[in-house]
Amino acid sequence: MSDFPDFSASDLKLVQATIKERFGREAEIHEVETEVRLNPGDRELAACPALYWKVDDCAFVVSRTGHAAYRAMFYYSVKDRFATGKEEYDNLGDCVISLLKVQEEQDAKRRAEADAR
Repeated sequence: MSDFPDFSASDLKLVQATIKERFGREAEIHEVETEVRLNPGDRELAACPALYWKVDDCAFVVSRTGHAAYRAMFYYSVKDRFATGKEEYDNLGDCVISLLKVQEEQDAKRRAEADAR
């Protein structure tokens, strides 16, 4: 059980609207729980509420790591994972926008590499 609040209905609407703006369609968002090391020196993992969705071959995770703290990543496979480059966000909207922007850039790079082959 997490010490942090679950995502609200307005949080879900914000994330869904941002996904729709990026991809032109909605995605099914799942409320899940992740285990996160909140501080680099921590030995224990903390259970954190998270949102998970998948678009095409890419999966996304946004974890709530505090009352107003978020971390995000996306991945194509277990070995092909990416983050935004920023450890933590204090605004859910900024977190999701950054996540989708970095994924868009990575997706363009992957397509260019595939076309070059």
